Amino acid sequence: MTDSVNHFGQPVGSPLNGWQPRPLPQPLDFQGRTCRLAPFDAGQHAAALYEAWAQAADERDWTYMPAGPFASEADYLKYAEQMAQSRDPLHFTVIDCRSDKPVGTLALMRIVPEHGVMEVGHVTFSPQLQRTVMATEAHYLLMRYAFEGLGYRRYEWKCDSCNQPSRRAAARLGFQFEGLFRQAIVYKGRNRDTCWFSVIDSDWPQVKQGFERWLAPENFTAEDQQRETLETLRGEYANR
Repeated sequence: MTDSVNHFGQPVGSPLNGWQPRPLPQPLDFQGRTCRLAPFDAGQHAAALYEAWAQAADERDWTYMPAGPFASEADYLKYAEQMAQSRDPLHFTVIDCRSDKPVGTLALMRIVPEHGVMEVGHVTFSPQLQRTVMATEAHYLLMRYAFEGLGYRRYEWKCDSCNQPSRRAAARLGFQFEGLFRQAIVYKGRNRDTCWFSVIDSDWPQVKQGFERWLAPENFTAEDQQRETLETLRGEYANR
């Protein structure tokens, strides 16, 4: 995107003719091939999610989360009620199409309609969801809603700079690293330097094509092993 010049000869950002604030995201259902996203419902989803997370060998998945781990199911259910009432973050449950069971959650958050910006966060995937096709498809479904369903310009990912798995996940999913915000927040009694990543609307066609080619059934063997990586397929689209 190139800059313009105003009547003082100063460089300014490119004009956005006809720009209007974008709609707020809504608690909708999104159907994929391997999973679907449903608006988070504490009564329908919380108990099953607690059971799914309890299958983890330890509590390390909660280290970089703003909440948790939870001492009991009752403690989690209290937190789940707050999640269900929130509209920013707006939480979604990831449901396995094969078992029809909740296996994780993620949310749209820091939603700024006037600028067309939102963030994906609160990504809490159980062992049944981590490193699966479903995990990638869940991100694709929500990102597609942001860009195509709502017309947002920018979709962000932020994480603790110490959280190397999250940083790798952002890069794999097509987010571009933008920088490190030092001493950005305090959480769980400790400092967090925050890494910022984004996908913007002009990136979306390439990112989308990579997702759709990777998620296609023909990209997987009978044992559900990928034939080509997401990064490779996204790069092939860019080089066409």
